[in-house]
Amino acid sequence: MTRPIEFSTGEFYHLYNRGTDKRKIFLQPSDYKRFLALLYLCNTRETIHLSDYQGSTLTDIFNIIRKNTLVELSAYCLMPNYFHLLIQEKMEGGISLFMQKLSTGYTMYFNKKNDRTGSLFGGRFKAKHIDSDEYLKYILSYIHLNPIKIIEPTWKEDGIKNVRDAEKFLGSYNFSSYAEYTQRSRPESILIKTSNVPKYFDEKDSFKNTLKDWILYKNDF
Repeated sequence: MTRPIEFSTGEFYHLYNRGTDKRKIFLQPSDYKRFLALLYLCNTRETIHLSDYQGSTLTDIFNIIRKNTLVELSAYCLMPNYFHLLIQEKMEGGISLFMQKLSTGYTMYFNKKNDRTGSLFGGRFKAKHIDSDEYLKYILSYIHLNPIKIIEPTWKEDGIKNVRDAEKFLGSYNFSSYAEYTQRSRPESILIKTSNVPKYFDEKDSFKNTLKDWILYKNDF
């Protein structure tokens, strides 16, 4: 089946997928960490074997030198049964190769660990072309607001019960690139390139304030 959009180098794309039948694809912290390791190791034209790094920490993985990277990852959020990525293609065919390696690698790991067979994800990953500054700024907020669903599943429909708790939870959620957009450095920061994103959030706390505006906007309905 032909994909409805064609990927072009230098363009931004919002990529996402969920578990087949909406099943959970991350069952414990080690699963999230494996996916993060794969986000790093799959971003190369070279063949990788994660088994070569058995027992390595995430920091060890992030110190591995990669050659011929395929994409620039500008944002991500991993949720219990789906993931979101904001990506720029660096070379022709880069996104498709990266996502094939990522999906295959994680499915093999998950199935072996949980003694299962078959597809883990609900078909091919979905992709949307980010074709304007306004859309890019919105997607950056949308991706990073997703973890609120964990503590308040219906917040978009019913509003936030406690805005301060929601903000605190976003700041403590370890499996998104929220930290990098609030200028907090950590080993996972090597995954993300924020310098290619227009300077929407240059002022101190501007990213936090943008997300808070979205939360309050939903609460005004």
